[in-house]
Amino acid sequence: MLDLNFVRDHLPFVEEKLRQRGIDPAQVLKDFPQVDAQRRQAIAAAESLKAHRNKISEEIAKRKRAGEDAGDLLAESRNFREQIQELERAAEEYDDRMQKVLVGLPNIPHESVPVGSSAEDNAEVRRWGVPPEFGFTPKPHWEIGEQLGVLDLERAVKITGGRFALYWDMGARLERALANFMLDLHTRDHGYTEVLPPYLVNSDSMYGTGQLPKFASDLFRVPHGDKDLWLIPTAEVPVTNIYRDEILDASRLPVSLTAYTPCFRSEAGSYGKDVRGIIRQHQFQKVELVKFARPEDSYEQLEKLTNNAETVLQKLGLHYRVMSLCTADMGFSAAKTYDIEVWLPGQQLFREISSCSNFESFQARRANIRFRREGKGKTEFVHTLNGSALAVGRTWLAIVENYQQSDGSILVPEVLRPYMGVDRITPKKF
Repeated sequence: MLDLNFVRDHLPFVEEKLRQRGIDPAQVLKDFPQVDAQRRQAIAAAESLKAHRNKISEEIAKRKRAGEDAGDLLAESRNFREQIQELERAAEEYDDRMQKVLVGLPNIPHESVPVGSSAEDNAEVRRWGVPPEFGFTPKPHWEIGEQLGVLDLERAVKITGGRFALYWDMGARLERALANFMLDLHTRDHGYTEVLPPYLVNSDSMYGTGQLPKFASDLFRVPHGDKDLWLIPTAEVPVTNIYRDEILDASRLPVSLTAYTPCFRSEAGSYGKDVRGIIRQHQFQKVELVKFARPEDSYEQLEKLTNNAETVLQKLGLHYRVMSLCTADMGFSAAKTYDIEVWLPGQQLFREISSCSNFESFQARRANIRFRREGKGKTEFVHTLNGSALAVGRTWLAIVENYQQSDGSILVPEVLRPYMGVDRITPKKF
């Protein structure tokens, strides 16, 4: 959430940044300036009446000490009390309206973010590796997985429905191997602390990271008593909310956490997109990286986090590119985002496999996550960052497509062989 004073004092700047995101300021700011003015007028009027009432109270006390009648002043004081209460109620109503506007405003893009109107305007930052060469036409992962007997989409539909997957044998082991490899890499080499959070969270947690109220239709809601719980769309939600309503010591920052969890997304409005294979699923697994940083360090930490995610692909030998998302293609809460896109030879395209973002103080303000510098009494909001490192299912399919062999088998990348116990996945039916 943006700071109220910032929006009020820099309204033309906020409006321009909204336009850069492809948003009509009039649609989201609505009558913000007018309501803000009315709120401040009500507060000022209430304060003025309070000051006048205090003077009357002094005069009432003076008359009583002198044994004089103060009935007229007492009646006037009661009248002021009612007017003040009415003004305070009006100010609260105006404040509620302003808060609803603030909750609906996306983050302000960082000055380094390319300005653009669609994904076509995203800027390529770098590439790593080269696409593999084949002496045959490479197949997409859904064909390979079915032929190998490691990916069963038909039975998943029977069990649950569309956009779910069933993995068999070495397919299941590859998924588990990837998660273990990623967690070991990030905790051993990159300095992250592993956590295992709940997979159901409350509405406050979803609000804190920006999923609620705007994106409720993209989530799986679980009614629970008189409150709702939500299946997490990403480990970003529970891990970021670990420190909700807490004050961290500056000496602890940056805090770097990693978690492996399932993720659940209803993908509202995305039906008809990426229906083949396991590109867009209602349930998938991810290893997530989350950082809490000082404001002055957060963009350095974004580069580190992104490099940590890239290291996974480098060790797996997978060709990829890094894209800086333009203003119109970034997520609601992000101030800057790098997407890492892996090459998929079976589909002849790059596909997002990680999204690494700096949210600055946007989430921290919603979740009230602060820190106190040494020797300072005043607290500040931390900057939060996160990124997938990586989306396990998409890494799985990237390996299947990039390491496919002419005989239909899949070579296992060398770094995964200690986890897999084999160097090749061969056909097997169940």
